[in-house]
Amino acid sequence: MSNEKRSATVCFGALAYRPDGAGVATYQRELLARLVGVMPQSRLSALVQADAAPVLPSGIAALTRPVAAGARRAWHGVAPLRGFDLFHGLDVDVPLAGPRATVATVHDLSVFDVPWAFSRYRAGGEQLLVRTALRRADLLIAVSEFTAQRIADRFGREAVVVPLAPATWARVPEEEAVDKVRARYGLPDRFVLQVGTVEPRKQVALLDEATRVLDIPLVLAGGGSDGPAAPRAALGLGYVDTADLPALYAAATVVAYCSQYEGFGLPPVEAMACGGAVVASAVGALPQVCGDGAVLVEQTNAHAWVRALRPLLHDESANQDLRDRGLVAAAALSWQSTAEATVTAYRTAGLLP
Repeated sequence: MSNEKRSATVCFGALAYRPDGAGVATYQRELLARLVGVMPQSRLSALVQADAAPVLPSGIAALTRPVAAGARRAWHGVAPLRGFDLFHGLDVDVPLAGPRATVATVHDLSVFDVPWAFSRYRAGGEQLLVRTALRRADLLIAVSEFTAQRIADRFGREAVVVPLAPATWARVPEEEAVDKVRARYGLPDRFVLQVGTVEPRKQVALLDEATRVLDIPLVLAGGGSDGPAAPRAALGLGYVDTADLPALYAAATVVAYCSQYEGFGLPPVEAMACGGAVVASAVGALPQVCGDGAVLVEQTNAHAWVRALRPLLHDESANQDLRDRGLVAAAALSWQSTAEATVTAYRTAGLLP
């Protein structure tokens, strides 16, 4: 009989995986790219939608499901799955049966904390999925201290905190790239920028009020930013290609992140990594994540945002100092550290040798 130890089989739930996706997709893409090197003794697979299989990192086998959304995609994430020693749901979901052990990454508890930000149907469905995963998973990973505390408060379970990091593309651009992006999008000389979907939780109307008081243009980028839900006075760019984001962040006089709730908050961290001067709401995980790299606004009203923005619009030294602090804070986060801490959590919990 051979004494050679069998390689552990590990599958990652990555149904949100997209080459240029943001948020959870960034986490899945960047983490998987590094786990191949951190787990050389394991056989790795990823549960992905069929169109994402060709772009998985070399060394990770694709376990494909049909391209789907909503309830159908949710079912693909929780359907029984056999043949793996460990399954890690990178967006909470874990199979209802099959793997020897399961891990769930929890990005936030927004469907419980701000259910009004979702449709009634979606909030109810996602609450059920989250409750099930948090009850069944052998190990919970939270992306921030804030999210870990919310898990403890609401579900009475401990979670290992493993922070995220800026995406690979998030770096200080060349001046030539900034000039090209200014010309491509017809940007004003000075402006406040907010990147993200236009939805109530992002408080675009509040930011619009503050920028009108300050008499500085507001530029919005992301889903709905050029649609009827966006403020009329704002310049809405619609979806912006990821390749243009570093130059867009750097070109902005100030990058705002006027959110009401964040389990981590990758956009402000990515803006900091691109050399942006970031002002963000002091909510959820943002104070922990941004640290000294952003100006944090404690109150949810236009007057507080005017007070925070005004010095950065008129004092070039203060603006540059904030950009420098942001670069330092963002540099403290790395996906290599995220991958290493993730595997350490597996081993500490006794789920991998």
